Amino acid sequence: MRLSTGFVRASGYAYKVRRVLFAVTRGKVRPREVIRAAAELNQHIFERLREMGVRKEDVIRVTVPFGVGDGRITWRYEGMKIEVYRREEEENLARAMEELEERERALDERIRELEELVVQLKTLSDRIMEHVELIKEEHTSLELRDER
Repeated sequence: MRLSTGFVRASGYAYKVRRVLFAVTRGKVRPREVIRAAAELNQHIFERLREMGVRKEDVIRVTVPFGVGDGRITWRYEGMKIEVYRREEEENLARAMEELEERERALDERIRELEELVVQLKTLSDRIMEHVELIKEEHTSLELRDER
């Protein structure tokens, strides 16, 4: 089995761990065991977060495999994964996304301008072709008159 907290602020991971653990072990172990195992895991996560320099406002996602046997939950810490999304990185990402959206808007505007030019060129081309046809008709009628 595996516990996954989903995305959660670092300040709120302990509650999320307990809630998720209750949900995934319902009917498999006693509630007291869930509380014990959640406290054990939360202590382990806390130590890792301190080692990693994670702050309360950072966003994390914790996944850890575990087993259930003889009414006990056993954590497999070697498979634990903690993903950290730092607040500054979120701000940098938000700025990058704004810049990308601004560039996309500018590109869309340039494309619209080019499309308008294409329409204008098509209209101009059609008018030129009309004049060419008129000149051909006049030229042909002149030739016919000369032949008479």
